[in-house]
Amino acid sequence: MLRIVLFLVLIALAAAGAAWVADQPGDLVLTAGSFRASTTLPRFVFLLGVFAAAVVLVWSIVTMIWRTPGRLRRRRHEKRHARGRHAITHGLLAIGHGDTALARRHADTARRLAANDPLALLLHAQSAQLEGNRDEAQRVFRVMAEREDTRLLGLRGLFIEAQRADDAVGAVMIAEEAIKLSPSSTWASHAVLGFRCARGDWSGALAILDSNLSAGLIDKAAYRRQRGVLLTARALELETMDRDVARESVMEAIKLAPTLVPAAVLAAKFESEAHQVRRSMKLVEAAWLANPHPDLADAYAHVKLGDSARQRLQRVETLAAKTPADKAGHVEGQLAIARAAIDASEFARARAVLAPYVNDPTQRVALLMAELERTEHGDGGRARAWTLRAVRARHDPAWTADGYVSDRWRPVSPVTGRLDAFQWQTPVASLPSDKGATIESSAFEEAMLAAPPPKRVMAAPSEAPVEPPVAAPDPVPAAQDNLPPEAKETTAEAAKEEPAVTPTAEPVNPAPETAESSPEAATPVFRTRADLGKPAPAPIQAVIPIVRAPDDPGIDDEGPSDEFAEQIGTPRTHAKAQAGGWRGFWSRWGA
Repeated sequence: MLRIVLFLVLIALAAAGAAWVADQPGDLVLTAGSFRASTTLPRFVFLLGVFAAAVVLVWSIVTMIWRTPGRLRRRRHEKRHARGRHAITHGLLAIGHGDTALARRHADTARRLAANDPLALLLHAQSAQLEGNRDEAQRVFRVMAEREDTRLLGLRGLFIEAQRADDAVGAVMIAEEAIKLSPSSTWASHAVLGFRCARGDWSGALAILDSNLSAGLIDKAAYRRQRGVLLTARALELETMDRDVARESVMEAIKLAPTLVPAAVLAAKFESEAHQVRRSMKLVEAAWLANPHPDLADAYAHVKLGDSARQRLQRVETLAAKTPADKAGHVEGQLAIARAAIDASEFARARAVLAPYVNDPTQRVALLMAELERTEHGDGGRARAWTLRAVRARHDPAWTADGYVSDRWRPVSPVTGRLDAFQWQTPVASLPSDKGATIESSAFEEAMLAAPPPKRVMAAPSEAPVEPPVAAPDPVPAAQDNLPPEAKETTAEAAKEEPAVTPTAEPVNPAPETAESSPEAATPVFRTRADLGKPAPAPIQAVIPIVRAPDDPGIDDEGPSDEFAEQIGTPRTHAKAQAGGWRGFWSRWGA
């Protein structure tokens, strides 16, 4: 609207000026030497306007002709740059979906058409990384690190390549260079913080943490927690070297993170040594309500120096009562009570506390039961049985970070370098799974955990046929008898009525009756231990007594023995066994 009004005003002024020029009387005379021109004022103004328009037109034509080559070059460059940007876009998309060949093709096109474009360098480096060409990727990242606009991006790429090459020192040097250029770089601050924590440079780590807070990388709550973790780590390191600095650090840490278990334990220890018992108890109670832990229970039990074991038991019971029964940490209180009760020789109290957990015990429960059996009854067998159960029992909670299980608290995860990563929880690898179903129960364990064994008594003789003791029988194949029934009966009756006596045979126990008087038993799946004995050198080969049919050519008396000879015995090992050869012949005729 304003432009329309301004345009109308200009038109009105031009019309007023033209009217004023037209109203002016007289002539305008131009004299130059002998040249003399005379015209009216309106005509002169008109001719002046035409001349000015002609000059402008000629100047525009000359300028256009003069600038045409530059315009052509610029247009060609813009088209080339557009093609390069198109190649960069599609190359990054190819990297996104993992097409190595297509990414390499677009990277070559972008490098040819837009060599100085930062995105072309990035595409070239990432395509080299995708192909696994680390040398080429490092070369491109170095080029990017030398440019002002891509320096941080190049340092980031060099940092990643140093990590892949396991060059920790080089990676940290690159991260420190990046954090000097940009203190707000999250990856650089995280890397430098992790390296200083791993090296034990707690003062440097605290400085990096303060820088992160100033740069807005972390909020106030996270800053307080992480600073408390770093101060606790420094206090634990200086506990035996500089107790004053350690005490100052842990007291500041417990103010920043009152639920941090190691900070509460160490602070309670310092307060207890300073005879500040009530303050020490309050510190432990605050941490216990947030995270019940056995170290807190131990610190609470020993908060007052010189107390008896029964007094420590009462104090631990007071601490355990602060955890409701429906809370997950209730079991820690019960185990702490059992531990204190064993120390106080209150074995009945310890058994009552551990009773709800013995059916499905964890390792700590099983070890406490083993110690209870050994301390109360001196029963080494039951103690070993509980120790054996502890080996296969479920794992208790432990300090875990990124799948790594540690026996103590650490400020930084050794896997990822993450600060305040350790948590008191059950390790993932020890959670219940189907693999545990393949473990069979131990007969020794079940016998030891059962009632006390009865006194040893003599076993009554069994009426069932018992396999006679054999010193060293030869391994023989399965029993296979091809004799007719009549022959077997005759042989059995002769063996019962006329036992053969050999002058060299020693008196032994009578052999059991043959299997014909009892029902035939099924063939066992597994052989007994007697069938698996080692063969002993026998000086005399067993002779098999047999009743031959009229058309039977017979067998060699010196041939190998079979199961029939093993069933009826041999003259040397069984007194009632039937003799072979001519002695057996005469024994069958009653001689």
